[in-house]
Amino acid sequence: MERLCGPELPFWVANQTLHTDQPDLPLCFQLTVLSWLPCIYLWTVSPIYLFYLKKNNRGYIMMSIMNRFKTVFGLLLWFVCWTDLFYTFHETQQEISQPPIFFITPLMLGMTMLLATFFIQCERLRGVQSSGVLFIFWFLSVLCAVVPFRSKILQASSEVEVTDKLRFTTFYFYFGLVVLELILCCFNEKPPLFSNVVADPVSHPLQPAQKLSTLCMLEHASYIEGPECFEDCLCLNVCPESTAGFLSKMTFWWFTSMAIKGYKMPLEAKDLWSLNQRDSSKAMVPKLLKEWEKEQAKAKRKQNPSSQVFYSKPPPSTTNHIGGASGASPEEDEVLLSDQKAVPRQPSFLRALIKAFGPYFLIGSAYKLLQDVITFVNPQLLRMLISFTKQKDAPDWWGYSLAFLMFFTAFLQTLILHQHFQYCFVTGMHVRTALIGAIYRKSLAITNAAKRSSTLGEVVNLMSVDAQRFMDLTTFLNMLWSAPLQIMLTLYFLWQNLGPSVLAGVAVMILLIPFNAVIAMKSRAYQVEQMQHKDSRIKLMNEILNGIKVLKLYAWENSFKEKVLAIRQKELDVLKKASYLGALSTMAWTSAPFMVALTTFAVYVMVDEKNILDAETAFVSLSLFNILRFPLNMLPQVISSLVQTSVSLKRIQSFLSHDELDPNSVDRKNTPSDFSVTVVNGKFTWAQEESPVLHNINVLVPQGSLLAVVGHVGCGKSSLISALLGETEKLEGDVSVRGSVAYVPQQAWIQNATLRDNILFGKLYNEQKYRCVLEACALTPDLEVLPGGDMTEIGEKGINLSGGQRQRVSLARALYSDADVYLLDDPLSAVDAHVSKHIFDNLIGPEGALKGKTRILVTHGISYLPQVDNIVVMADGRVSEMGSYQELLKQNGAFAEFLRNYALEDIVEEDEATEEIIDDEDLYPEDTLSNHTDMVDSEPVINEAKRKFIRQISIISADGETPKSRSVRRHGCSQRKHPEPQEKESQRIEKLIQAETAETGRVKLKVYLEYAKAVGLLLSVLICILYGCQSAAAIGANIWLSEWTNDALQNQTEDNVNMRVGVYAALGITQGVLVMISSFTLAMGNIGAARKLHHNLLANKLHTHQSFFDTTPIGRIINRFSKDIYVIDETLPSTVLMFLGTFFVSLSTMIVIISSTPIFAVVIAPLAFVYIFVQRFYVATSRQLKRLESINRSPIYSHFSETITGSSVIRAFGRHSAFVCMSDMKVDENQKSYYPGIVSNRWLGVRIEFIGNCIVLFAALFAVTGKDDLNPGLVGLSVSYALQVTMSLNWMVRMTSDLENNIVAVERVKEYSETKTEAPWEIEDKKPPPDWPIQGNVEFHNYSVRYREGLDLVLKNLSLSVKGGEKVGIVGRTGAGKSSMTLCLFRLLEAAEGEISIDDVKISEIGLHDLRSKLTIIPQEPVLFSGTLRMNLDPFEKYSDEEVWKALEHSHLHKFVRNQPAKLEMECSEGGENLSVGQRQLVCLARALLRKTRILILDEATAAIDLETDDLIQSTIRTQFEDCTVFTIAHRLNTVMDYKRSVNPLRSVARTCAGIAVAWQPDTRSGGEAPRACPRKLRVPASRVPSRGQSATSGTASRRVNAGIVARGSPTSRAHQMA
Repeated sequence: MERLCGPELPFWVANQTLHTDQPDLPLCFQLTVLSWLPCIYLWTVSPIYLFYLKKNNRGYIMMSIMNRFKTVFGLLLWFVCWTDLFYTFHETQQEISQPPIFFITPLMLGMTMLLATFFIQCERLRGVQSSGVLFIFWFLSVLCAVVPFRSKILQASSEVEVTDKLRFTTFYFYFGLVVLELILCCFNEKPPLFSNVVADPVSHPLQPAQKLSTLCMLEHASYIEGPECFEDCLCLNVCPESTAGFLSKMTFWWFTSMAIKGYKMPLEAKDLWSLNQRDSSKAMVPKLLKEWEKEQAKAKRKQNPSSQVFYSKPPPSTTNHIGGASGASPEEDEVLLSDQKAVPRQPSFLRALIKAFGPYFLIGSAYKLLQDVITFVNPQLLRMLISFTKQKDAPDWWGYSLAFLMFFTAFLQTLILHQHFQYCFVTGMHVRTALIGAIYRKSLAITNAAKRSSTLGEVVNLMSVDAQRFMDLTTFLNMLWSAPLQIMLTLYFLWQNLGPSVLAGVAVMILLIPFNAVIAMKSRAYQVEQMQHKDSRIKLMNEILNGIKVLKLYAWENSFKEKVLAIRQKELDVLKKASYLGALSTMAWTSAPFMVALTTFAVYVMVDEKNILDAETAFVSLSLFNILRFPLNMLPQVISSLVQTSVSLKRIQSFLSHDELDPNSVDRKNTPSDFSVTVVNGKFTWAQEESPVLHNINVLVPQGSLLAVVGHVGCGKSSLISALLGETEKLEGDVSVRGSVAYVPQQAWIQNATLRDNILFGKLYNEQKYRCVLEACALTPDLEVLPGGDMTEIGEKGINLSGGQRQRVSLARALYSDADVYLLDDPLSAVDAHVSKHIFDNLIGPEGALKGKTRILVTHGISYLPQVDNIVVMADGRVSEMGSYQELLKQNGAFAEFLRNYALEDIVEEDEATEEIIDDEDLYPEDTLSNHTDMVDSEPVINEAKRKFIRQISIISADGETPKSRSVRRHGCSQRKHPEPQEKESQRIEKLIQAETAETGRVKLKVYLEYAKAVGLLLSVLICILYGCQSAAAIGANIWLSEWTNDALQNQTEDNVNMRVGVYAALGITQGVLVMISSFTLAMGNIGAARKLHHNLLANKLHTHQSFFDTTPIGRIINRFSKDIYVIDETLPSTVLMFLGTFFVSLSTMIVIISSTPIFAVVIAPLAFVYIFVQRFYVATSRQLKRLESINRSPIYSHFSETITGSSVIRAFGRHSAFVCMSDMKVDENQKSYYPGIVSNRWLGVRIEFIGNCIVLFAALFAVTGKDDLNPGLVGLSVSYALQVTMSLNWMVRMTSDLENNIVAVERVKEYSETKTEAPWEIEDKKPPPDWPIQGNVEFHNYSVRYREGLDLVLKNLSLSVKGGEKVGIVGRTGAGKSSMTLCLFRLLEAAEGEISIDDVKISEIGLHDLRSKLTIIPQEPVLFSGTLRMNLDPFEKYSDEEVWKALEHSHLHKFVRNQPAKLEMECSEGGENLSVGQRQLVCLARALLRKTRILILDEATAAIDLETDDLIQSTIRTQFEDCTVFTIAHRLNTVMDYKRSVNPLRSVARTCAGIAVAWQPDTRSGGEAPRACPRKLRVPASRVPSRGQSATSGTASRRVNAGIVARGSPTSRAHQMA
């Protein structure tokens, strides 16, 4: 330096700088280090920054006044610096020699100022609104100029006259300009022109990029979210981050506006900012897919370099799938690879991820590295501070400088750490967005074979669980290198401090690692076990809630309650074990740093007498041990998370490598030709490795013709349609389809959108066309019934439409699409016969809306075949015959035989009855019959078929089976679905089911008290006391340590070593034990609370009134049992544990600092105020953001599963890209609430840690001011505590927020534990005699009932007396109240007035179980529960095996059961799915036979049983229940033919006659004439006794009992079932 500054200007003078009360830096130091530091910084970063600016162009910014000022000031600074330079030249000419530094520094500064000015303009042209690089430069310049500024003032005040006036003046100019530049740099420039950043959507026209995305959104807005979407698209609520300045970004100040808004009122979706362009699916997904495609191409090339020639131009694809993404088929690969047995190299998805997201993530890693290094500054500063307090003569400014340096490094660390987190979290978010997008796009293109290997659930898991794992991992991925680095640095500093004794501490740490690993492994095992118990409990609950009505009717609640509680007990046992392990690990985690410190210090003092433990050594080591705690805890977690993610990576990679459908397998070119559809020598299969499903298919369909495809079930009709769509894999031949395609699948696919959107399917709305479509598809009457007309929202999978309505909507969608070719896969099977006729005539048939279009119709309805142009008859995957109807009849081949078989069945049965019915036409509402007779007479069908159709009127049987399981022959006669009740139901439900209330605002104190009560109030207090004691022990140990370090000052070390170590150890171990006990106690309390809350919820739900289940979706109740109970079981305890832990740590910190420096208490009040203020803002906002995020998450997955189910429809209609766009929008919508959630944590972190840093500052400052009264031990204690507090404060706010979010579960469970219950199950003093009822007399006295308060009466003043042993039929039209009568007997409905008595016992006075266990019902829907068959028959195990077998014999099930290997112990799956519907009905009969009560109710439902079994059942009922009172609900005349009398509940007095009673309601249109007299008795063959037919809707269809509802009318009416 002497060369630069000359001998007169020394570089460093210790006395002038350190050992003085007026410190100053020498001129040489000022001119070199302080002047060069900013310059070196700017020149170092300039190449990187220039490269960045070149890559990122955001449009240019107009020259603003501020920009002009910045530029002018920059040039002035250059001028000022070079004025100094030229002045030095001038001095040289004057022969005043100056040292070289006077040339070098001004030159260097001038050049740097020019560079800065150049950057100011560069940034403007590249659209940078606020520059971090220049801000740091100006900040450093001002910081470095402060010292010369002060020394020049000191110099001027000490000297009489300033010697170097020019340099003095130029420096003040320089200083002023640099300060001005810094101030200007804090403000933002205007947004650039032609950029994606829209500051104000009104004044800035949309830029091209945005227009595109907006158009994409608008295109689909029509059927995504209705009209509101348009507004969303245009009024973009731009995220202020894009326009935020550098300082605002570093401190996350730009988020404050949302925090304030969230504090004032609960945030809603409309308050969220739109997603930054860089975070959207549009930017992220292509980025990943591009890299993935490169990887796939690379893998292909490496697979066989010699075959590149072949790959570059593969032959035309002969198969219908693409290997991965290329066109080469497996066969080709085999040919190419046969000569060299290379193992195919898998493309690496990991590499694609790293290339796509690595660079951005690395920025975060750089921040992390910086933060790790800065972390170790504070312990060194602490050492200096403690040594400063020892030196009583040291100048005070040392201490103040150290205090402010500690504050500054801590603050810098905070800013850098949160920038690192921001980058990591955003990377995680990008990865999730890209993965979901990639998986979604892939799922729309994979082959059917690939679909089979990845089930829907698995793929949804890839999106939800696996993508989430990536997101979670990216947050802490840097710990993989950062943790070892931190551990190494800590050990290095500790070695410096304590020498080899450190190894003792390290040994303890290493021993703790396997301990923690074992605990982690055991915990994982317990977690798996507990999940299994939880799954089985939820499965059982799901069954219970689905069959709750049956449980109530049979009085089986107790049996099932015991089953649930048994599973719950197992679950809690596992939870208990896991909690004990958790308590152990908490102890290990809390005591680890202490154990390490103890062993290290003990070894340190014992090894050598010269080793003295003074404050400096002890507290610096302690703060280093605290640094060590985090990496040691995180490393195992990151590694286990990495292992889990690697599994996810493999799963996602294998899914993305699946084969895709080949879009070119079907030739879609619209070349003119006579034939719209041609298949030549077609051979098709569903999967490469399977045998073909279609062979040698040759079909030519002329333009505009109607082709019917017929054949037996499973002969390949649907496969043919799939082949035309390109859904199957083509092995041979050519397929071409000219023009656009519309496809109606066999099982209608309905979206969760409005009815209108389902029909429009992305097309523009045209009123006239739309009305015609509705008319043609017979949907107009349905709209009148739906509550919102065509704007009614249809639930998932079309849940609120009947099967027939779904199919008609599907047809309407096809008709509206106005395509060239229509592929209709059996669309008429799900609708009524007359609706089916309407659709054929108006839509498909020769005169229908589609005439002139090419139509291929798969059908089972032979009545339509005469009207089609051509018929293809399929058999075993081949075309067996083809030609027109007449031609095929003449050929007398398989088709003619098929026609004969179809119609044979009914000649034999019910011949007489049928003729009678034809005679008795006047029995039926005219329109019902006319519909059917029209249909029959107008078509030239053979006579048997004619009778068949007529017979349908009598045997209108339920359609309980799946379309595929029914034989072709049955199809025609029983294909009747009656949409009316469901429509009515949907109307009722619309009003009934209220939206679930999402909690807003703060959680009430009452809820916390409820939880404390559930834990036990005494226990709650004890837990808090234990936590207090544990903190006290920790404080005690540290105070003891500070006392111990003070021994060094009094030279008493040798005498007390053993005592000091002993007491320190005792206090520390006490703390560890207390931690364990408090954790144990807390775990016990939490498990007790979980048990209690679940028990109350379950007990209440089983006692709840049936009407509650009618008006509450099961999902909502299940959610309480699954999600909320899970939170109470697992999430809440850990939150409470963390909250209490952080709370007491923060509290003890305050106590320690205040006790060592009491003046600190003054600062606490303002800091606490700021803390609570920030905390309130954060909690309110973050809570609502979490809720919004979880609300927005499920649409992604439900839309996804919907897409997968309808992928063939989406592809057929060519809506692929629209659905991709929708999925992206849903993901972006979710990220819109997730992103502010991340930022809210950063925002909070910066602010809370700032408060923590202030605590460090004040603790250090007060230690400096009171250093004369304080010993070094106390200073070390209070400052090392202060350094820890930042983390605790931060976590405490997080935990407060989590506690609020999680305690809501208690509130929700409590809400459902307090719903209104039904009457008591047993009333001790009103118990009926054990053998009651003896006779079985039933009397209704003036009985009226309504479903719920406020609804109309369902039964009005019904009076009826039934003698014991009588058989009574209950008849009436749908909604007449037939089922209601039976429900009243069981008291599922309570009387509004009047009463029912059985054997003179009023049923309203006895307990429900006493009543229900004495009645038996065979309900409409046979409900079975998963478990053994025996359990399903006799859950209370009241009967012997012999009795059970006897019941099975009478119910004709014994053969089936005896053939089962497990006999009675045979497992029934959920809902009895492994039994046919008929067998389930027989099980219900067996139940009734077992109970053998005096009163039997048959809610007629034997539709699923073939005629023969039906006969057997009827005879069983006649013989076995001969002396019982039997009530039968009948829908058909012949069911109640031989009954003593029949009842029509609509009349106040039952009208009975020998044969049957007719339900009647005044018909306002016909003037309300009275009903006809009882018709003459119908002749019924002796063999035909009740019962068969569709059952009434028990309590679900809305009961319309007011006058004026007539039995004639709309096609959707079920009136023609009326007897």
